[in-house]
Amino acid sequence: QFKLIVENPDRPVASGLQLTAIVEYYPETEEDLQDRLRLLIEDDFVDIPLLGLIPCSFLEIESEINFGAVIANSKIISKEISIANSGSSSGIFKLSYDGAVPLNIEPTRGVVKPKSVKTIKVDICTDVPRIIAEVIKVELDGRGCTEVWIKAVVVQQIVKVLGVPFGNVLECVNFGPVYFGSSKTEQISLYNESPECMAWVAVLEDNAIGGEMGTDLQRSTDAVLQDLSLKNRARDVDVSTLILCVPNQGTLQPYEKSLVTLCFNCNSYRIFERDSALKQDYVLFLRFEAVGNKYDYLQTLMKHPRPTELALTGSGIPVTLTFNPGPVFKFTDCFLGEQTQILCTVKNESELLPVTFSFRKMAHFNISPEKGKIKAKSAQDVIFSFSPRQIGTFKVKQVVDIIGTGLEEDNLRVLKKKSFHQIYLSFIGVCKSERKNILFKINPGLTPMISNATGRFVADGTGQCTDTAPVAILKSNQTQIHTHRINRNCEGDALTAFPNDRAASIRPSDRIKKYRTIFTKTERYNYIDPEFSYTDCEQLAKAAHKEYYSCYIYNLRQRRLQKDATRQFYICNDPVNIGLKPAEGLLSPKISVTDIHKEKLQFKVLPLEENCLLTSEKLETVASKPSVKEITSRLSALPSSTQEKEDCSRTLTSKQLHQVVIGPSTMDFGEVCVYSTTSRKLHIINNLLVHIWIKIDIEMDELQFTSPLSQVVPPLTKTHISIVFETCTLGMFKRSFTYTINDQHLGHVLVVAKVVPVQLELSARELILNPVPGYLAETEFRTTVRVYNPRNHPAEFTWKPVITDRGNAFSVRPVKGILCKYSMCAC
Repeated sequence: QFKLIVENPDRPVASGLQLTAIVEYYPETEEDLQDRLRLLIEDDFVDIPLLGLIPCSFLEIESEINFGAVIANSKIISKEISIANSGSSSGIFKLSYDGAVPLNIEPTRGVVKPKSVKTIKVDICTDVPRIIAEVIKVELDGRGCTEVWIKAVVVQQIVKVLGVPFGNVLECVNFGPVYFGSSKTEQISLYNESPECMAWVAVLEDNAIGGEMGTDLQRSTDAVLQDLSLKNRARDVDVSTLILCVPNQGTLQPYEKSLVTLCFNCNSYRIFERDSALKQDYVLFLRFEAVGNKYDYLQTLMKHPRPTELALTGSGIPVTLTFNPGPVFKFTDCFLGEQTQILCTVKNESELLPVTFSFRKMAHFNISPEKGKIKAKSAQDVIFSFSPRQIGTFKVKQVVDIIGTGLEEDNLRVLKKKSFHQIYLSFIGVCKSERKNILFKINPGLTPMISNATGRFVADGTGQCTDTAPVAILKSNQTQIHTHRINRNCEGDALTAFPNDRAASIRPSDRIKKYRTIFTKTERYNYIDPEFSYTDCEQLAKAAHKEYYSCYIYNLRQRRLQKDATRQFYICNDPVNIGLKPAEGLLSPKISVTDIHKEKLQFKVLPLEENCLLTSEKLETVASKPSVKEITSRLSALPSSTQEKEDCSRTLTSKQLHQVVIGPSTMDFGEVCVYSTTSRKLHIINNLLVHIWIKIDIEMDELQFTSPLSQVVPPLTKTHISIVFETCTLGMFKRSFTYTINDQHLGHVLVVAKVVPVQLELSARELILNPVPGYLAETEFRTTVRVYNPRNHPAEFTWKPVITDRGNAFSVRPVKGILCKYSMCAC
């Protein structure tokens, strides 16, 4: 089969030249041949082997597919493996798998062309946590059978709550006792113990079993049951303001830790003012959920365990500060410049916490010490002093501030010292005037400003000393008595001096003001001493100085008013009042009976504040409220209006995504007949106050009849999309399709079905027809057998009698027919 074509040289081959020989191989049979070609060079022989091989394939495949660590989120994940053919002819391969874990392998057999690669796709379903180590048997053409290992570790996506700073796993956070009106914080660490990024949200369980809201756990059962009014008021407390979590949503990278601040904000004392002497214990549960893991109620807890829960315990106690004597303190009467004191014992009746107090400053009263701290079940002496600075009776309300820790308005992570409670004391003091003998002297001159009935005897010494002489002035343009004709047209702003101001007439006065006599309106002479009077520069400096302090005092007042307005705004800044004071100039709209019949009043869900927690009761009841209406048709596929475009372009937070329910997350069609069409509803509930845009991406042929694939869901609306399943392949079906919210947030739904052939069932396999005694031959006896169609596809049946040598004495009616899905026929 080998042929040599060559022309041997007659002369020696010179250096640098070559000789070419051609060897042809022409096989006649399908077998490998071997020969040799002998080359004579001078006196040496060189054997060149000749090999003639028939064309064959050489297939190679990888020995392992490792998915690594993945989370159990009911998602189909895929990996590819290659079969390479480095031979000279096509090779056939075949894959077989009979393990317990459902795997989807495509294709399972085929042909690989020479010098090419065939890709095999392997899918696994991450529905339950487990360790996957399965073997796929692969038959390769010419190489026999080999094995490919499929390995994966499917873990549950959970978040662990760790303590700070030791990192221990926490199950409970005990805030301990806290005064009503104050706050206390604790720090925890959230740990994402999974290989994938996780968006989480904190949900407060306000209706969980074992929770307590404002109950004194140390009291007896009978005492608690009798106080039903307190229990009913405790149910009205907004739990989302009692427990704060900062942040209450976020994203954790794989194996990442994040600090979270929990705050026990015990500000519910206003609800229990009448029962201020009662201690109130709280037991609540806070769970941290992964966003999007909203499973069906029918799925077992063993398959999908509950999210991480953290118990929170704390007690609210009132401030019990007693004053002995008190609360009304009546000081003994005293004269100006004297001082009276009262010794008061301040006792902290609380057995759990110390109390820090501070007395506000009051005029004419002094307190020593003004501030201090009293331990639990301890007392401290305080001296109240009355030091009057003027004559009169003083009745004041002394404010005692109780200092504690509270939250910053702009930073909820930071606690600051503030007054969270006030106690009011009444102080009463009387300052008497000192008696003095009055001496009289004769004033034979002009009548003074103060005189007796005769104008001759004047009291000298009234207990007050004045540094300036009395000057009586009035507007000169208001009197025209004895006005000189020259001064008839005097300036209207000139001031008129009385005759008894001579003692003050020669002192330096204001240069701008002019003084005239009371009768003739002649301009008065004012002596100005150049050595003691202000110069012009000094006058300007004095005016600038006065203007500076006037502006300073004005700015202080404006700042104080602004702070007070801001404080009043934050008091009224809630979803109901929106920063406006109630009943301050706003008039209620007038609604007529026609308007009520024309427009039905609907309940509107208030938007949740950013710092408030989601509660389980709000999430469960929001879908049942009449405001969440169901719309099944006439929804637009694309955002059209300006508001829809603006809403559908938003990036939703984890808390907002948690209020959008799209489910079920696993759609189990059950047993489905081949070539049949079955549909299930994918429910969409939008609990937000904005539009959302849902787009479904389906690449499977079995779900191609699903419609619509895009919908804009209005606020507070629920709707559904019909998922249609149809297949022509028997076996187990497990695939997942994806959807997006606002074209940004990705989710998926797992579709599970068991595709089976058409099947009919009989109610009985054997029937015995017993004749009644006394009946003759050729008499009919009847009974009934039922034919059931338990599947979702119509099925046809036909009775074929078996005829023996003795004939057939039985007949069935109807002989044939068609049973609709899930129907029955009696024969």
